Amino acid sequence: MAAQSKPAPIGPWGKATAGAAGAVLANALVYPLDLVKTKLQVQVKPTNAEQTDSKAAEAHYKGTWDAISRIASAEGVAGLYAGMSGSLLGVASTNFAYFYWYSIVRTVYFKYAKATSQPSTVVELSLGAVAGALAQLFTIPVAVITTRQQTQSKEERKGIIDTAREVIEGEDGISGLWRGLKASLVLVVNPSITYGAYERLKDVLFPGKKNLSPLEAFALGAMSKALATIVTQPLIVAKVGLQSKPPPVRQGKPFKSFVEVMQFIIANEGPLSLFKGIGPQILKGLLVQGILMMTKERVELMFILFVRYLQVMRSRRVGKAGDLAAAAKLVAPVTVK
Repeated sequence: MAAQSKPAPIGPWGKATAGAAGAVLANALVYPLDLVKTKLQVQVKPTNAEQTDSKAAEAHYKGTWDAISRIASAEGVAGLYAGMSGSLLGVASTNFAYFYWYSIVRTVYFKYAKATSQPSTVVELSLGAVAGALAQLFTIPVAVITTRQQTQSKEERKGIIDTAREVIEGEDGISGLWRGLKASLVLVVNPSITYGAYERLKDVLFPGKKNLSPLEAFALGAMSKALATIVTQPLIVAKVGLQSKPPPVRQGKPFKSFVEVMQFIIANEGPLSLFKGIGPQILKGLLVQGILMMTKERVELMFILFVRYLQVMRSRRVGKAGDLAAAAKLVAPVTVK
């Protein structure tokens, strides 16, 4: 009896592609929320003197719906998708890099730790943090460009190349494309909390279950992302402040660190403003993470089936080649010496 074949592995590239595909789809569906939360996070609360200025008061959004309606009114529906191409490029590259490195780091851990059981929560978070840090080193320039595009007015808005050139021609030179790297490295705790919590919740709620249903994956992804967002929101706001143009009150002087951004926000708007934009941030996170995990599970399954199909076809070809070789030996003429 032939031995039962093992499930076809898809490897780091397959897992990375599945993660990137799910992330692009999810972020494309909720992109207006991403744009609005960025605009809310970079705006500075007007002073008493500015509140009497109708132009300054008009430029300040009161909340998520106010921002959506006013952007759509001023720029049309297309205004809600400003900078989307750069954002999706960043999403694809960041998530591909994250899932690729996460798969490799996890494989290395199991190989050298010789662990037979699932890793603990601390180990899971550490693996996610290492993968997130490696991903950020390679992909943060796209995030800087996207943030600039999202926070520019319609008149200032440029393409990806021109925005990158503007950043490079700034005070920091080419290193400006890595603005906010330290904050981003600190923020690797966000995806590590997200995916660490996802893996732990999956083991607790669905022990031994390899493939979750779309609804189960969505629920787990949403819960894990909400937790990570609440914990890291002040750092998210500070990072956006670092990567965008400085507010007018600073007269073009860029922030030097995420700590300086946080100090500026607290001094000018109060400590609660460190959580500004958290509404659309959480809503976007819930939808994106839920859709991402739901899609990733499906795409991974499709990859496994595809690889298995290729293995079956290859084995059939090898079998046919062997049969043809055997038949050729039987009919080959015998040479008489």
